[in-house]
Amino acid sequence: MSTRTPRTDLLRTPLLQSPRARVARLTRALTGAPSPLVGRTVLVTGASSGIGEATAHAAARRGARVLLAARREAELARVEQAIRAEGGEASSYVVDMTDGASVDALVERLLDEHGAVDYVVNNAGRSIRRSLELTHGRLHDFDRMMAVNFLGPVRLTMGLVPAMRAQRFGHVVNIVTWGNQIRAPKFAAYIASKTALDVFGRILGRELFFDNVTCTNMRIAIVQTPMIGPTAEYAGRGETAEECAERVVRALEDRPITVDGTFGTFYAAFNVLAPRLSDLVMASAHRREPDSPAARGAAPGPR
Repeated sequence: MSTRTPRTDLLRTPLLQSPRARVARLTRALTGAPSPLVGRTVLVTGASSGIGEATAHAAARRGARVLLAARREAELARVEQAIRAEGGEASSYVVDMTDGASVDALVERLLDEHGAVDYVVNNAGRSIRRSLELTHGRLHDFDRMMAVNFLGPVRLTMGLVPAMRAQRFGHVVNIVTWGNQIRAPKFAAYIASKTALDVFGRILGRELFFDNVTCTNMRIAIVQTPMIGPTAEYAGRGETAEECAERVVRALEDRPITVDGTFGTFYAAFNVLAPRLSDLVMASAHRREPDSPAARGAAPGPR
């Protein structure tokens, strides 16, 4: 097990962290000072493609030791080799986030090899865009979403938290969704699982406040990754995985409580101030936009 001495030059509690983070970012920009990620371990789940792969590259470029976790061993090896070819440091770990024993084995190995993981990006996930009307008899949609989007990340995080508390530093970034704010139709299973992770992360940050272990919930919108492939309506929409990854790395460096988009923030307020009207807007959108062929079982997609 590693015996690294934790750095002590970081804020011990997050009370004043937001102003300090802004000042620190400005100082780094003006002086060329290194990123807080230099020499730190950053675990990224779902690192074999999409946001996870791009985040791993971005964190490695900041000087982090990147720990890549995903199911697909060959793809993990490809990402690891690419990071090393760029001069970064990376290691790969095969894990199935829906399998508790697999997650527990990953935790044991990480603690044995690294002593503590400084940063965790809970990115691995799955989405289903399917109306409740088509979900009768398909309650496994909810089981699958909760397994990979909530139970797996919680199990992983809880396994790594004691070592974070012991070293008096740690940060978790949960990749969730703006759907948590919007409550978008056709995404009941997906948004419910991501909302559960969002709430877990918020409470984690409060309970570990005095241990200097913090959490950011990133409520991202549409990102151009393979996950949106089955939904033709999303083709060409949203930010790229690389653009999203840069925001993830900023969240690792600055440790905000949430990262929200403008429309998500607006609609969250709309839901509170005019709930019936916001329901009407979403119900109308639901009626206008039919389920995709994949959701109806006519094309490849989540089954």
